[in-house]
Amino acid sequence: MNEAITQYWAQFLQQHPHAELYEAFSFAHTKELADELGSYVVNGTKTATRSAKVLYDKLGDPLPQVGMYSIVLNGDEQPIAIIETTEVTIVPMNEVSEAFAVAEGEGTYDDWWRGHVAYFSETLPQHGEAFSDDMLLVCERFQRVK
Repeated sequence: MNEAITQYWAQFLQQHPHAELYEAFSFAHTKELADELGSYVVNGTKTATRSAKVLYDKLGDPLPQVGMYSIVLNGDEQPIAIIETTEVTIVPMNEVSEAFAVAEGEGTYDDWWRGHVAYFSETLPQHGEAFSDDMLLVCERFQRVK
């Protein structure tokens, strides 16, 4: 964590001393998209996200848990918000609800589907995995708390 992230979290802890930090991350793999998606969190448009469960399994990363806090970073890896996880479900991609897809803040369900097929088709092979429309997703809802 850089100094800005450490200070941002320290400020939050002054009012929430028992908060546990899950991670600091951006919602994308490019600066431009991280800025765009981060702004959706800040303005309240984005209240959900998803990840491929196979990557948690493969990398040995813990799944998000309800009540955990994360720092959202922009494309310059600077903190712009803190979110609290409010719900975690594991769902096949082809069973993700329209309401959840829209809560990701990136348009309609069809926009969400096309974007995520493209994203997972590009990124999963980098980890030795293949895209499947029934692959399990970790679907996380959150609220912005700072």
